[in-house]
Amino acid sequence: MTATGYAPGRTLPLRVEFVRQFRRRRTMVMFALLAALPWILVIAFQFGPNNNRGGGNGLRISDLATEGGLNFAAFALSVSASFLLMVAVALFCGDTVASEANWSSLRYLLAAPIPRDRLLRQKLIVALTYSAAAVTVVPVMAVVAGTIAFGWHDIRVPGTGELIPAADVLPKFGIVILYAMVSNLVVASLAFLLSVSTDSPLGAVGGAVGLVIVSTILQAVEALGGLREFLPTFWNTAWLDALAPVPDYSGMIKGAAVAVTYAAVLLAFAFRRFRRKDVVS
Repeated sequence: MTATGYAPGRTLPLRVEFVRQFRRRRTMVMFALLAALPWILVIAFQFGPNNNRGGGNGLRISDLATEGGLNFAAFALSVSASFLLMVAVALFCGDTVASEANWSSLRYLLAAPIPRDRLLRQKLIVALTYSAAAVTVVPVMAVVAGTIAFGWHDIRVPGTGELIPAADVLPKFGIVILYAMVSNLVVASLAFLLSVSTDSPLGAVGGAVGLVIVSTILQAVEALGGLREFLPTFWNTAWLDALAPVPDYSGMIKGAAVAVTYAAVLLAFAFRRFRRKDVVS
């Protein structure tokens, strides 16, 4: 028998969880850091000794960062996607359940009572939403900062130095940001699995970040051959092909397939683990 007026589907509303997570200091600090990064890079380019705005053949993406707002955004994403954005995603997804256990509030949420699957689903939706926002902040703020500092120009392609009209590149940037979100699903799902398995938020976040470090090391081992393509970080830079004069999305498709597969398996384990877990904190 259930209590009068009790509706499981109304427990832990998303609005409440969004506000709770937003008010946490780690959320504000992380978003402040991500928003400040492009401006810090602008200052570094403005006052650095090698402020070279020339274009040409054989140039790297860092050499062309001051060619305009879009080039600067591509550079900012390239330097942040490999680690900083993954740390942000791991923080939002790894801290969400483990912190409740660490504060001894998880058992009270379940005693409310909030069904376990609903509690996990609500927290996962909020964590993934904040992760997506974190991934979006850097390139969007970089476009703003780069345009103010270096102007709005056509994007110059690294290597060839070929110019692509800015109007043609903007839709591709949307695809790039979406791919960055999808490629981080592996980190998000592993951090979430660890979050429901431990009472230590730091352990959950650190475990997911450790996966990134190990995977990055292994993908440099050429003896692994084609097996490296199944590493979660192997396709992280495939988005660069989308900004080429003739876009190639094959790498992004493979990377998205690998990320979604890993995420589906890890999230299934997370829900299975939490259903059977003896929550005592």
